[in-house]
Amino acid sequence: MKYTQLDPAACEFYEIAALDDLPNGERLFVEIGEHFLVIFNIAGAFYAIEDNCSHEDEPLGEGELQGYEIVCPWHGARFDVRSGKALTLPAVEDIPAYPVQVRDAQIWVGLPKDDEKDQETRPQA
Repeated sequence: MKYTQLDPAACEFYEIAALDDLPNGERLFVEIGEHFLVIFNIAGAFYAIEDNCSHEDEPLGEGELQGYEIVCPWHGARFDVRSGKALTLPAVEDIPAYPVQVRDAQIWVGLPKDDEKDQETRPQA
């Protein structure tokens, strides 16, 4: 399934954190069921991607953030955190990107409804 154009109406949303827990320019690592995500606050807008480079199946979230691009710390592939689109080699496949909503000063992330129900959400250390 391609997540880059995931319709929020087709998602189950999970409460992640308070807005104050993710200041501008920062990122937050979370686990929802079997999904390992990175959520970014870029100029007050929130974006969530899978914490996994499509090139070599390595963690992506610790990479350098340049504007809306995350640079894989392993091989330098770049992805747009707004869409999950692979922008440079060696990555050729997009990564999952998930819709983010803010409700009552809380950050919520949507996963496809067909994913496993009742998933536990927890921050990663």
